[in-house]
Amino acid sequence: MSNQSDIASIQSMAEASRTIQKEISKAIIGQHDIIEQLLIALFSRGHWLLVGVPGLAKTLLIRTLSKSLNLSYNRIQFTPDLMPSDITGTEVIEDDIASGRKQFRFVKGPIFSNIVLADEINRTPPKTQAALLEAMQEHSVTNGGKTYRLEQPFFVLATQNPIEQEGTYPLPEAQLDRFLFNIVIDYLPEDDEVKVVTQTTATGGGEIQPIFSGEDVLRFHRVVRKVPIAEDLARLAVRLAASSRPRTAKAPDFVNQWVSWGAGLRAGQSLVLGAKARALLKGRAHVTAEDLRALAHPVLRHRILLNYRAEAEGLNVEKVIDRLLEHV
Repeated sequence: MSNQSDIASIQSMAEASRTIQKEISKAIIGQHDIIEQLLIALFSRGHWLLVGVPGLAKTLLIRTLSKSLNLSYNRIQFTPDLMPSDITGTEVIEDDIASGRKQFRFVKGPIFSNIVLADEINRTPPKTQAALLEAMQEHSVTNGGKTYRLEQPFFVLATQNPIEQEGTYPLPEAQLDRFLFNIVIDYLPEDDEVKVVTQTTATGGGEIQPIFSGEDVLRFHRVVRKVPIAEDLARLAVRLAASSRPRTAKAPDFVNQWVSWGAGLRAGQSLVLGAKARALLKGRAHVTAEDLRALAHPVLRHRILLNYRAEAEGLNVEKVIDRLLEHV
């Protein structure tokens, strides 16, 4: 990225990030790191999984983002009785006025939207969860032998509640791997919480203005892909993912002791793509090791499965990722 248009693209990406964050701040207090990771995933053309207890404005955050980008938005509340057709759509029989015969017509489901909020995705059985797989990977839906392309850009933003596990269906590893990031949202500091309480119990509030469009987002995707990355940094991303795989040549002893399943190839791809987007948001045209390290946790935490020994020793996946960063 060296010509004038590339330099302008870098500046526009950094400015877009600041503008979007400013617009989101009208409705969301604090959570700056969460919003930054959200924008990195958005500009990387990735889906993300948001994990947090109720009342932390997860749904509001996603809805506010869709408004600021002027993207269509659908919310799907996942429940145990939700069927795949409730997500993708279904065929209905209707009369053809011209021929007088019966015919099938496909009625599109809520998945046909730019941003789809899969709320409490682990509340529905695996059969219904799997209805999202094709959409997330191929950006299309197949029904009755016909394939329907989804409108671009397309993102699945899913939420999970970590404290209510009774009656839930954990996401299979294959589906978790489709999420670029797993973002953990926590309680706000006291000062920010006071601002939230004050703002939400008063009248009015700033109206969210649409400042970009779907075409702008697609342009940002193309700019991110143009960012170069040095071979040693790409190798660092690959080694970080490979080191998490137990019983392999690159696995350190602590991984063999504590990890049941490690990160796959998509982890390295997600690290590199996210690092490119992060560099642009920081106003740089090159990736640094800090970009990779900053995204290691959201990229790896849902791709590493700990074994019983790690749980018995009181370890969690965050500590294992910290050790991996020290090791690599």
